[in-house]
Amino acid sequence: MAYTLSRIAAPIAALILASLPALAGMDIKTGKSSLGPVLTNAAGMTLYTFDNDSASASACVGDCAKNWPPLMAADEADAKDGYTVIDREGGGYQWAYKGKPLYTWIEDAAPGDVTGDGVKGVWHAAKP
Repeated sequence: MAYTLSRIAAPIAALILASLPALAGMDIKTGKSSLGPVLTNAAGMTLYTFDNDSASASACVGDCAKNWPPLMAADEADAKDGYTVIDREGGGYQWAYKGKPLYTWIEDAAPGDVTGDGVKGVWHAAKP
């Protein structure tokens, strides 16, 4: 009986494990900041939105993306709960929340920093 059970359980376990990257690919959390709750990446760094973006494309490329690194998504990312995945110019995928692509800011040094909020009047801390 154990042999039969293991023959059934092994393929099921393999299927579950194969789906984990898609579920784990969204490492977006809610963190605390001086602005109140903000969206953060897995390391707790604040995420930002850019007014010049559209719901399906990032306007932050080249030097902009060096200062505002996009929150990249895995090819098999599982978009849900207001989160979507957009194609990046030049390849790759980026997470977006409520139609706004998400970025970190190179000037933030520690979790909870929000030094990018209000930069040039077009960058904003992403809020849940």
